[in-house]
Amino acid sequence: MPAPDVLGSKQAPAQQEAAHRVPERRLPVGAEFMDGGTHFRVWAPNHREVRVALEGNSPREMPAAREEGGYHSAWIEGVRPGALYKFRLGAAHTLYPDPASRFQPDGPHGPSQVVDPVAFSWTDASWPGIGAAGQVLYEMHIGTFTREGTWDAAIRELPHLKDLGITCLEVLPVNEFAGGFGWGYDGVDLFAPTHLYGSPDDFRKFVNRAHQLGLGVILDVVYNHFGPDGNYLSAFSADYFNADHKTDWGDAINFDGNNSGPVRELFVSNARYWIEEFHLDGFRFDATQAIVDDSSRHILADITEQARRAAGPKTIYLVNENEPQHTRLVRPMDEGGYGMDALWNDDFHHSAMVTLSGRNEAYYTDYFGKPQEFISAAKWGYLYQGQRYKWQKKRRGTPGLNLPATAFVHFIQNHDQIANSGGGRRAHELTSPGQFRAMTALLLLMPQTPLLFQGQEFAASSTFHYFADHNPELAKLVRAGRAKEMAQFPSIATPAAQACLLDPASRDTFEKSKVDHAERERPVHSQIYQMHKDLLRLRREEPVFRRVSRRGDIDGAVLGPDAFMLRFFDEGDGPERGDRLLVVNFGSDLNLDPCPEPLMAPPLNFHWAILWSSEDPAYGGIGTPALDTEREGWLLPGRAAVLMAPMPAKQATVETRVRAAGSAQAAVRNSEVPAASPDHA
Repeated sequence: MPAPDVLGSKQAPAQQEAAHRVPERRLPVGAEFMDGGTHFRVWAPNHREVRVALEGNSPREMPAAREEGGYHSAWIEGVRPGALYKFRLGAAHTLYPDPASRFQPDGPHGPSQVVDPVAFSWTDASWPGIGAAGQVLYEMHIGTFTREGTWDAAIRELPHLKDLGITCLEVLPVNEFAGGFGWGYDGVDLFAPTHLYGSPDDFRKFVNRAHQLGLGVILDVVYNHFGPDGNYLSAFSADYFNADHKTDWGDAINFDGNNSGPVRELFVSNARYWIEEFHLDGFRFDATQAIVDDSSRHILADITEQARRAAGPKTIYLVNENEPQHTRLVRPMDEGGYGMDALWNDDFHHSAMVTLSGRNEAYYTDYFGKPQEFISAAKWGYLYQGQRYKWQKKRRGTPGLNLPATAFVHFIQNHDQIANSGGGRRAHELTSPGQFRAMTALLLLMPQTPLLFQGQEFAASSTFHYFADHNPELAKLVRAGRAKEMAQFPSIATPAAQACLLDPASRDTFEKSKVDHAERERPVHSQIYQMHKDLLRLRREEPVFRRVSRRGDIDGAVLGPDAFMLRFFDEGDGPERGDRLLVVNFGSDLNLDPCPEPLMAPPLNFHWAILWSSEDPAYGGIGTPALDTEREGWLLPGRAAVLMAPMPAKQATVETRVRAAGSAQAAVRNSEVPAASPDHA
């Protein structure tokens, strides 16, 4: 690439440039442009001498002054945004990119670039941020979210997500990684948004536009390991890692061992960086069980505290992926917790997929997909809160019975689980249309925070696979490792299934994973899209769904081998209470006569009428007759979910109830009521 004009016309003498002074920095490490020059600072305790090697039209090297604690810094007059540089460590011939680089225009092996974070013109000064209540999450991978795979292309789709009813975008990791494509979990430069999707300011433009539309943006961050290619941290210091702790990716990051202070500082600063310089609304922390820290204060507590402080008056939202289900992550700090907001709930996903696919092999072994599991998930979040877990041959989970519903994120699809289906197939391809619609209704009307994966809202035909563009030697290892991982499923361990696994290193695998948003307007897909819009409108506008659920706000009962109900209680007393009844039947038609279940009884002088049904023909269903009948008791349609509301008994003949149901569903579909703002409290 052509060398940018990055040096001022008036350059100071070499000895002046090398003179050490400490301007007011925003963050402790990296290159920061200010006052007509750039200040470089790096932690390299293994080296007595570090030099800043400037590239471009006038390449030269300037010595950095050694500071206490192993830091080295240099102020170089006239170096402006766009300047390219690396570090020379001691007398080594090799030059290394900055571990805290703000941008790697040629990838992780190339030079780092000076960036001016204040040059971008933000228009979101009044944006209040987002809290835990009222969120609907949308997980997206920028490289496959559009055909172009860029921030600019993603911006084009944001109004559609707002119209759908999404409130917060959860962006898969974007820090720089090796190769031309990848999930982002092999990142090596914590502070550098990958050049594959655009410039840092393109990322800022994406966040700014989202805020203009009323959408929050949280970033998936990987603080448990670094990728295998392009990670030069050990050249600067062996103390970035702690050999006393092991993870699935090798030695753990050093948060509690010798010289761990600067390492902790690096990660805390990274969280501040994304909040302050990119205006992000929070994070989803990847695999927090692999963030090993035996210190008296866990690094995640430090990150939480500093991230919230960096946000100032703005509210931020912090979500965790934690396989062992440690609820202390979301408990208040004064109770020994880490003060975060929510946890991904794999338990709900696993139960849902057993129901949809009919299989409970491998890590689905301890789930049956039966009604009580869904009732318990709606009331308590995690299903495993300390019981024995057969698949792992140990106990799983920690108590969470007193946590609010907002402490759990529920989903039936995400990047991992779709890719782990073997063929990269989405949930709607693994089940019947009726069951998929019913499960979607359950997901979007439960009190826990729902998450959709890109394209799920219109049953995208594209598959989603594991893909990673590594060098040939590493690609071979990844290919073998992926096949071994998938072999934990007996069905995928068969030779025929193994032969169908796509090569992660193939660009075709990456291309197959791209979403075609034009499907949103096509037959069948448009029906599923409309169903998602209607359900999210109900969630947003119906008081019993909009209100954060507390203990006693929801209860449920098993009605049959595959059928159950959830009753959402209104706060008010008396006959005007606005309770809602969600009846779900994943099996065949079921007649309940008699029905000795008090939760099915309507309020005094009321009867139940259909408000919404997953079998609405507008969604591809076959229609829904009355459920609560005078002659035959309850008639529960198979593979369906039906939402019911109380209607005064004097209006509740079968005919009027069915007619009212049709009018109600049409009203849901055709509602012109503007979307309510997310609850930022």
